[in-house]
Amino acid sequence: MNIAIIPARGGSKRIPRKNIKEFHGKPMIAYSIEAALDSECFDKVIVSTDDKEIAEVAIQYGAEVPFMRPANIADDYATTLDVIKHAVEYTEQQGWGVKSVCCIYATAPFLIPEFIQRGLIELTSSNIDYAFSATSFPFPIQRALKLNHEQRVEMFQPEYLNTRSQDLEEAYHDAGQFYWGTVEAFIEKKTIFGSNSKSILLPRKRVQDIDTPEDWDLAEALYRVIEC
Repeated sequence: MNIAIIPARGGSKRIPRKNIKEFHGKPMIAYSIEAALDSECFDKVIVSTDDKEIAEVAIQYGAEVPFMRPANIADDYATTLDVIKHAVEYTEQQGWGVKSVCCIYATAPFLIPEFIQRGLIELTSSNIDYAFSATSFPFPIQRALKLNHEQRVEMFQPEYLNTRSQDLEEAYHDAGQFYWGTVEAFIEKKTIFGSNSKSILLPRKRVQDIDTPEDWDLAEALYRVIEC
């Protein structure tokens, strides 16, 4: 059995009620649920939440909410791995026989079923713990700048000041959409960004963090361009 687990707590502060805030006509979480269902990779799509309204919206769009998340893993200090471990342990108590788990974030409106499918193929065809979404940085990270205590500019890596951009190694970052993993990896809370993981590379145009109101506005504008 393969399951999707969508963490969606009710206490978002920078964007209140972010997980069910309307985004182009639907609650934000609906996009993640629909992508999971349309991928046909899962026997169950589960939402882990501590919030009754989020649970109702999740069920409306086709997910299951077989438990309410305990308060001790619903605060600002709980990690994603804490939440997924709790959900996976619940499935074991129910005897579901889960083999692979995909954590899908509730704020991933650019996620499409193809990406989820590619992640499952990578996880099951390789001897790895995780397969997760990633994308490339749009600018060489070796040229990153910082401000010192006098607010003057310094390079993090001044040795690359005169190196041509095309000669610098390309760098990637977590796309914040999905994380396929084995049951064992999630139970043991193994690090996701390690040598026993592989990335599913997404085009940059389909990746946007949504943590602040500015992020939300950018995501709505980007969605309007590529989806509407």
